[in-house]
Amino acid sequence: MVILAFGLVYVFWGSTYLAIDIAVQTIPPALMCGLRFSIAGVIMLAVCALTGHRIVYAPRQIAASAIVGLLLLMGGNLTLSYAELTVSSGLSALIIAITPLWFLVLDSLLLGDHHISGRGKAGLALGIVGLFVLVWPQLQAGSLGRRELFASLSLIGGSFSWALGSVLSKKWQSGMDVFGATGWQVTAAGVGNFLFAFAAGDLKHATWSPRSLAAVAYLVVCGSWIGYTAYIWLLDHVPTSKVSTYAYVNPVVAVFLGWLVLHEKVDRFILAGSAIVVLSVVLVTLAKVKEKSVAEELAPVEAAGD
Repeated sequence: MVILAFGLVYVFWGSTYLAIDIAVQTIPPALMCGLRFSIAGVIMLAVCALTGHRIVYAPRQIAASAIVGLLLLMGGNLTLSYAELTVSSGLSALIIAITPLWFLVLDSLLLGDHHISGRGKAGLALGIVGLFVLVWPQLQAGSLGRRELFASLSLIGGSFSWALGSVLSKKWQSGMDVFGATGWQVTAAGVGNFLFAFAAGDLKHATWSPRSLAAVAYLVVCGSWIGYTAYIWLLDHVPTSKVSTYAYVNPVVAVFLGWLVLHEKVDRFILAGSAIVVLSVVLVTLAKVKEKSVAEELAPVEAAGD
């Protein structure tokens, strides 16, 4: 199940870069995200109710799910959608590559229950090197203007928001049905994005082309229902440092889909970067993750008592 869930996140989320790029060409990002997550969330909750999954929780638990959903799918995903209007997908992928580093910091500060080995940390560093190689031709050929710089900086904030939401999901939603909690997260993100879209007047600027609507439908089914549910399930079963490897694999998938669908050029930098990224994922996923022992947890308490 873990291997299957990783595969779903790697493949489907890698393909969402292409789908987002197509969707925001005629539908403003906030409106696109609001449409995507509202449809996905409401149907997920309905399916959970019909299949016996629990969706009724205390207001505090639903509020926690809503906060996680807003951090992940508004703070993280909406930022990416806006950035792709200005910044190339390759540069976006390079900036988003810092997400696993946020995971390591936040996992330690907020959870403090896992220690990743030196091999795992080496894999995370190698993944950033691989992504740098992957997008080096674009960085060498292009230049950053003011809009590009602002979009790039916003991606740093977006990656932090995503990592924070992921860690809080693990911390706050233990004991909740994973599918029900995911439904509330996605629904809350849909409402938040719609409110932002209405405030920005996005409805006046939208063009409902069949191509963009098809991209939104793909994002609903493959990005939200399949990919996001698999991601939340992984967070509940695997250390976040390992789950974060999606940030390395997804850009590789996106590059090769661009080659396959849009006939984009694949050169030696892309091949070399992809190979390094794959090696980094192997290092991280095979690294031993040590959980704190009861003795380690009691030590600070005993010391305080002394």
